[in-house]
Amino acid sequence: MGETRLIQGRYRLEEVIGRGGMGEVWRAVDESLGRRVAVKCLKPLGPRHDEEFVRVLRERFRREARVAAALQHRGVTVVHDFGESEGVLYLVMELLEGRNLSQLLEDNKHHPLPVHDVVDIAEQVADALAYTHRQGIVHRDLKPANIMRLGDGAVKICDFGIARLGEDIGRTSRLTGTGIAMGTPHYMSPEQISGGHIDHRSDLYSLGCVLYEIATGVPPFDLDDAWAVLVGHRDTPPEPLRTHRAELPAYFERIVLDLLAKTPDGRPSDAGDLRRRITGARAVPARDPFAADPFGPEPFTADPFTTPKPFTPAPPVTAPRTPGTLPAQAPGPVVTVPGAADLPPPGRPGQHPVRAPRLPSWTRGMTIGHRAAGREAPRGAFPDPSAGLTGEWTAARPPRAAPVVVPPRPGHPTAPPDVLTALAGRHGVGLGLGRLGRWEEAGEVHRAVAAERERVLGPDHPDTLASRYETGFALSRTGHAADALREFGRVAEGRGRVFGADHPETLAARQEMAYVLGRLGRHSEAHQVYAAVLSGWTRTVGADHPDTLRCRHNLAFNLSRLGRLDESYRMARDVAAARAALLGPEHPDTLVTRYEVAYTLGLLGRWTEALRTYREVAAARAHTLGPDHPDTLAARYEVGISLGRLGLGHEALELYRDLVDARVRVHGPDDPETLRARHGLGVNLGRMARWQEALAESRDVCAIRGRVLGPDHPDTLVSCREVAVGLGWLGRWQEALTVYERVAEARDRVLGAGHPDALASRHDQAHCLEQLGRRAEAVELYRRVAASREKQTSRDG
Repeated sequence: MGETRLIQGRYRLEEVIGRGGMGEVWRAVDESLGRRVAVKCLKPLGPRHDEEFVRVLRERFRREARVAAALQHRGVTVVHDFGESEGVLYLVMELLEGRNLSQLLEDNKHHPLPVHDVVDIAEQVADALAYTHRQGIVHRDLKPANIMRLGDGAVKICDFGIARLGEDIGRTSRLTGTGIAMGTPHYMSPEQISGGHIDHRSDLYSLGCVLYEIATGVPPFDLDDAWAVLVGHRDTPPEPLRTHRAELPAYFERIVLDLLAKTPDGRPSDAGDLRRRITGARAVPARDPFAADPFGPEPFTADPFTTPKPFTPAPPVTAPRTPGTLPAQAPGPVVTVPGAADLPPPGRPGQHPVRAPRLPSWTRGMTIGHRAAGREAPRGAFPDPSAGLTGEWTAARPPRAAPVVVPPRPGHPTAPPDVLTALAGRHGVGLGLGRLGRWEEAGEVHRAVAAERERVLGPDHPDTLASRYETGFALSRTGHAADALREFGRVAEGRGRVFGADHPETLAARQEMAYVLGRLGRHSEAHQVYAAVLSGWTRTVGADHPDTLRCRHNLAFNLSRLGRLDESYRMARDVAAARAALLGPEHPDTLVTRYEVAYTLGLLGRWTEALRTYREVAAARAHTLGPDHPDTLAARYEVGISLGRLGLGHEALELYRDLVDARVRVHGPDDPETLRARHGLGVNLGRMARWQEALAESRDVCAIRGRVLGPDHPDTLVSCREVAVGLGWLGRWQEALTVYERVAEARDRVLGAGHPDALASRHDQAHCLEQLGRRAEAVELYRRVAASREKQTSRDG
């Protein structure tokens, strides 16, 4: 072979581009097809080697060919051919133009790689592992030298030489009994070291070691003695990454430390879950973690490009003050909601005041159970509280009551009492339209009243500002977030001049600004505003006042969108405890925050705890609000999601069917919340690989949503995307591409081309192009998406 440099009369070897202890990799040309390839050859072994040793190496090499040839994923090296020539085993692979991670670290003088590169590599490797693990293959030797970074930024896993096929456990055990090291010490999992049971979570541990090294410049256990390294993996907790490199994001440190858990059960459940956590944190720091169907099935043979579906914080029961009023004292812990005559009577003695059972349009059912809706709306498109309700996450939403007319100040314009009375009546009409979910009409009324009040009372009169406040709400509810932000900004400035910076009215308007900033994906700015407002509430009414706790709840939610999951969890947990002490353990506001705690537990991959908490919330709501209350049903929806994430598909399917029946009974078959439950049913059918049924359900839900909500409504687009997911799984890629393109264009138009959901849709479109063999178009689209995401990360970071 060395003389002819030609294998099988086809593969001409040109130069060695890599060497290992037992083989060489050559740059070569496939003369039959005229393409450049890489050829891996197992070195001939002399007589000094034990016959069993040689047999095992040859068997491993053959199995690498068998394993790698079965894998078809952009994140795994493609194998073209395999054979034996003159006693030399060879493997023909695609030629990768790039550097492996070990080489990149060497090129960088063992300094860590840039943060955005580290996170991107983590996401791509997790995506590839999710695919290989679904094929029943565990790599078992994941290390920097086996991960390639190509010139276009793509990442590929190489060298499946000691991979285990799920159906080949017996043979693998015989191969591992030879005393040949199965894995590399710096990257071996504790169970590999101890000879215990190995599954896909061992690869996750090795990936954690790789990410630790490229993020900090050193392995987690950087010791000279191999035995000390192995003992470190088995017994020693790794140092937090940010002790080596402070600028690393907290969410990334948490993910890596979770990967490095000593026991498999302590790690993420699978690589798909890991990838969604990374994607969510990147897009939220943007993820909105969970943003296009966080619990949904994977649309491709590769792990899905699920657009984390947004979560939407929930409104509490306690109500802040009405705009335009000047309260003589701070309200008590529980404030009866104005307009209570319109609400159903309490179901039990001592029941706390409850929200109106019906919410407008796609906001219904998102009173306390905000996550159910959030999973359906694209990131940043949050549901709104109904009329007469407070807004947990939309700042301190004022009760829907006509504002009190404040006596004019010296120098302020005056108006006849009948004019003021007429304007107050028109203001009430606007509130009523909002209560019915007719936000476009409500906005028109409030704008007209605001203009008239400004003319007769002045721009800074509390009643004028109250109408502008309601105009901002209507703009927010109709998808005009930027316009809403400007309106709330004007209200906050006016109230600051009239009442002062720390007055509750001013703080309420600023908190509403923070909410809209979140809708616009500007989460860092939202965080700053929430933090400042929280300081104001604390100074004004105290740390344990309901308004202060409401703001802390909102801040906890925004922290999760920034990827600061541990901080979000701790704050939500503390707010839940404070609300339980102040309002009672089953008060709706307490349950709102416990709901948030469960949600963050899910983001942290602690799904068993999340399921338990959601079940407790659902039981408490059933007791206080009734089994068919929208908030109770929303909590049950989240129980279904948690069951799906834990692989309990049959239980989830039964729950969704019951939930659909309950929603139909309570709201009717075409209600948005009924459709949301049906969407969950369809997604769960997909998770169970019942794709024909899943596709039929998604198409039906999509058609009804288009008719009820409109073709470009966020929920309609989510259902359209689910249709494309089903088409992809059924191999109908051309049809899937048409649907993905429609969703991407609509999200560009509605949300803006740089919005995380719009970018996720373009990513879906690129992957579909790749599946159709249109690689050049796919690569260009991937690059555009990566550039836009990096730009947004830089802005938010």
